Amino acid sequence: MRTVADLTVKIFADGADLPGIVKLYANPLIKGFTTNPTLMRKSGVTDYAAFARDVLKVVPDRPVSFEVFADEFGEMERQAHEIASWGPNVNVKIPVTTTQGVFCGPLIQRLAQAGIVLNVTAILTLEQVSQVTECLSPRTQAIVSVFAGRIADTGRDPVPLMTKAVEILKAKPKAELIWASPRELLNIFQADEIGCHIITVTHDVLTKLALVGKDLDGYSLETVQMFHRDAQAAGFSIATTPTRAVG
Repeated sequence: MRTVADLTVKIFADGADLPGIVKLYANPLIKGFTTNPTLMRKSGVTDYAAFARDVLKVVPDRPVSFEVFADEFGEMERQAHEIASWGPNVNVKIPVTTTQGVFCGPLIQRLAQAGIVLNVTAILTLEQVSQVTECLSPRTQAIVSVFAGRIADTGRDPVPLMTKAVEILKAKPKAELIWASPRELLNIFQADEIGCHIITVTHDVLTKLALVGKDLDGYSLETVQMFHRDAQAAGFSIATTPTRAVG
């Protein structure tokens, strides 16, 4: 089977654990980083800007995405310009719609024309991919983030949709497609197979990279040994149940 070294898709680490980011930055396989307000909250971040600046001190030379969190276009635009000013490697995440479902197209268009590198996020349909692509500037780099993992969570196969998304984005050659929210390492190879540019992977899933290409017979034996070892450590026992006399 193919190895991680054979991949052309870029792996971005997705998370808000600063020690984890420091560790992953040392891994040359990780080509960029993404985060979002939900991940930050789960990691206990209370000062958004301070955390972002700490990340950028650790990651000065690879793309890092930080998201606006306002819900009104004027404030979203102000936040986008402020976030972009934090560093030349910053990508500004803009949700595809507001919380009321209003398409952020005009804002995306203004920011892209202003030269801000966007990461348009929370996309789940091909219609959204097409709408966003139309708003991007042909002169400015951009990322279109489709949540393939969430699509899979609904029982739909994301591969055909992501394959079509790759084709749609060819209209803007400076735009790249992200396979977002993957659930397993297999998704990295699926993304690579269809020509997806980037895949964002959470820190816990990235710990499984060492398993790629692992011998399955050996893995089977390790699994059996794990069950046996844990049963012994737990002190499990099964007593013989006395048989009752019949008659």
